[in-house]
Amino acid sequence: MELLAPAGTVETFHTALHAGADAVYIGAPGLNARNLARDLTLAEIGAMIEYAHGLGKRVYLAANSLILEKDLPSLAETFFLLQDFQPDGIIVQDLALVNLLRNHFPQLSIHASTLMGCSSSDGAATLSAMGCDRVVLARELTLKEIAALASRVNVELEVFVHGAMCYSSSGLCLFSSFLGGKSGLRGRCVQPCRRGYSWAGRGGGQKGGKASSSGGGKYLFSMNDLEGFEAVAQLKRAGVTSVKIEGRLRSANYIGKIVEAYRGVLDAAEEEEQQAIARAVVLAEEAMGRRTSTGYFFSPQPQDAVSAHHSGNMGLHLGSFSQIASTGKCLEGTIVPKYPLNRGDRLRLHVESTGERQGFTLHKLWTGNEPVESAAAGTAVRLGLPKDQQGLQKGQVELYKVDEGAGFADKGYLDALLAGAKKKLDHLRTRENTGLRNLKKSMTVPKSVDSGKDESAPAARQRGKKKASFSLPLKLWLRTDSAKLVTSRLPFLPEMYIIDIDKRMLSQSTLIRKSLGKRCRQLIWALPSVLFDKDLGRYRKRIRQLIRSGFKDFQLGHISQKQLFAGEKVRLYGDYTLNLANSRAMMTAESFGLGATQVAVELDREAFASMLQGYTAAAALGKKQKMKVGLTVYGAPALFTSRLGSKHFQYDRTFVSPKGEKFAIAKREGLVLTVPQKPFSLLAYLEELAAMGFDFVVVDTRYMRMGQKNIEELARRISGGKLYKLPTFNYMGKLQ
Repeated sequence: MELLAPAGTVETFHTALHAGADAVYIGAPGLNARNLARDLTLAEIGAMIEYAHGLGKRVYLAANSLILEKDLPSLAETFFLLQDFQPDGIIVQDLALVNLLRNHFPQLSIHASTLMGCSSSDGAATLSAMGCDRVVLARELTLKEIAALASRVNVELEVFVHGAMCYSSSGLCLFSSFLGGKSGLRGRCVQPCRRGYSWAGRGGGQKGGKASSSGGGKYLFSMNDLEGFEAVAQLKRAGVTSVKIEGRLRSANYIGKIVEAYRGVLDAAEEEEQQAIARAVVLAEEAMGRRTSTGYFFSPQPQDAVSAHHSGNMGLHLGSFSQIASTGKCLEGTIVPKYPLNRGDRLRLHVESTGERQGFTLHKLWTGNEPVESAAAGTAVRLGLPKDQQGLQKGQVELYKVDEGAGFADKGYLDALLAGAKKKLDHLRTRENTGLRNLKKSMTVPKSVDSGKDESAPAARQRGKKKASFSLPLKLWLRTDSAKLVTSRLPFLPEMYIIDIDKRMLSQSTLIRKSLGKRCRQLIWALPSVLFDKDLGRYRKRIRQLIRSGFKDFQLGHISQKQLFAGEKVRLYGDYTLNLANSRAMMTAESFGLGATQVAVELDREAFASMLQGYTAAAALGKKQKMKVGLTVYGAPALFTSRLGSKHFQYDRTFVSPKGEKFAIAKREGLVLTVPQKPFSLLAYLEELAAMGFDFVVVDTRYMRMGQKNIEELARRISGGKLYKLPTFNYMGKLQ
């Protein structure tokens, strides 16, 4: 079984290999889902691949970011240049990259990232059929589920065994993006799961303007790190190809110790296994990570996965500052550390009041008035703090030690290989061929088309000027979790209704069918975004029941769910959870037989426009009719979608962020959803969206109260009535 380690720098790459990793994964420039301080250059990557191959080891490139239309032209050139260095695999999230690599760079092995959300054997089989040679499984699976899945598929499987855990299922976290446009799917996550939250008063109110901190903890979603030493032997017996360590942002000290720990466990004879695990635990503690748990390996509801009264900071907790003061142009903090400190150590600040964090290297250290190189635990010291953090002087600030100062003893070991890689790249650039130029051209939105804004139409409908005809520039679809909204007369007329295939709605399917009569074709039954193997049989039964009742329209929450309809004559649609963000991804989804699909909900105005221009141009070039394309324009989307229902949760009760934002947690058929209490709305921009090329829009009222007053308010918004403003998600901002 392969031991796969991360590397974000040349130093950590070197450390991982010599600590015992069989393979290392590194980020492809601009394409990896980790916001690194500096991307590795193509020359560095080429040199690293050659160095690893010289040791008989492997290098995989993580190109697992969500791809926007503007990113497409650079993709072809990147892989054209890298293919000659023969990387051992490309880790991808976006369907566009699966399409590109399979059709134009077939010699490159494709690995499906955990961000592709593979949580079932259907998922693994689908990704394999698409051309993926390896599938990185979702981190929410138990050992029993992994073993059962492995017995049903014929594709290499990779499993995370150590490192940071996201609370949300991979590929389904919108929280960071919703708060300010920093997409977790593009490596820009600001980690809202690590922040402290407070429960509001019952009914969502706040006493005295302040939320209550009572009722089950503060760090509701802050997952402990995964530690899988006890799981390694069972994963090996299950036939897992590779066990993976998370941490391309981690230090060489951390990577070295964790790789050494797993190397010892993997190589231990059966009778020495427990001794090797005990030694591995000691090494992990020395690595200064967060506190750990075994994740989901031994239970689908691991109650030790979240420490709600602990912030989830990585490293050793040194203590709280007794004073932070400005001295001239400098900022200094006074503290009595619980552990030794040395100049060169990596430290992290945590501001309790806001949850803000910042890492820095310790350059200045004093005991009394004397500058020192080190200080023992329990010694009062002053240390220099980052200059751009003047706000630290307000409130409690905690300090963590996240790494020990250490030099890179062998900085020149790659110099010769690096020079050779640069020379090879220069040669490759000079022989860029016609095929590559044509491919890059096909991925570029025609310059004759502008940003998608139709200057002949208003940028947004005039609020306050209600149209007498109540006509809309786009077809309106209504998604709801209320059968009443489907069967009653509404002040607006949806073209289609979307409801979930859950137990509650299925119990009312007969009533719904009788109410709709011949209009049954107006109803689409939607599958959830996550299905595990234990769910597949139940959902196949539900689907057959609905088809026998005369329903023919179904929406997929994951591309693999098409397998549930094998042999059935149905019409299929795509949910926004397919994460379609560019024209090539759209074309790939279209090949699955979708008649219509929603695109990724988190995109900004420019990204929507350029994607639709590219897709329309591709359809015209291929002389074929394109899918209908839609967008959710109103709703409270699930910001976290998780399997874990923590004991600290209070469902349907308001909780509040340090900045006053309000959210709630809902439970739906085995999934736990975190939703904002204030919906977003793009209903004022329907003309603009129509001009871009959208065919329909979706109004999503799930997780919201929809009494008569709420319905009337929604109708006024749809018709352009003047109401208080709502957030626009990222539409009027910039997705990063």
